[in-house]
Amino acid sequence: MEKCTSTDAYFMEEVSPGHLQKKPLRASDAPFTIEDLEASGCLAYKVDMSGAWEKAVEKYSEDVGMKNRDVVKINPTSMPNYEEKLAIFFEEHLHTDPEVRFIMEGSGYFDIRDVKDRWVRIPVAKGDLLFLPAGIYHRFTTDEQDSIVAMRFFKDAPRWEAFNRRDEGTEKMEERVDYIKGVKAN
Repeated sequence: MEKCTSTDAYFMEEVSPGHLQKKPLRASDAPFTIEDLEASGCLAYKVDMSGAWEKAVEKYSEDVGMKNRDVVKINPTSMPNYEEKLAIFFEEHLHTDPEVRFIMEGSGYFDIRDVKDRWVRIPVAKGDLLFLPAGIYHRFTTDEQDSIVAMRFFKDAPRWEAFNRRDEGTEKMEERVDYIKGVKAN
């Protein structure tokens, strides 16, 4: 597994949940570099899927303190209430633990708020591993192919608990406060 030295991430247009969320939505030609991504606390890796990728993923999981994993298939065939679930994933939120995802098949987008609170779109595809720190506002969607298989990493028991930005108190959560302090320190 190699740490990415460049990124395909870019600033994106503001968009509400719906069919437009699955489109590229590039807002400008201004670059969003790997250094910008890392300044936001995020890390991106490329995993060689032709070799012993399982061992590399296992080691990374241990290195970042993730004890559990599961695999989620996000597509209209395998996920009941697909459009409703996708709308939930696309609501701007944060988690109390880091969000670590390894893309095993398909493609999609992770959108994050950068250090200036602008939307940045990070395209992901097979072999990509993405680390988002606890406390960062983000969201997820498939692209127009409507199919992605991702390994999700968890510190403890597998659970997906999101705290929406629009909810009262989210901005004052310990994880959010710590994230902001860490970003400003960089």
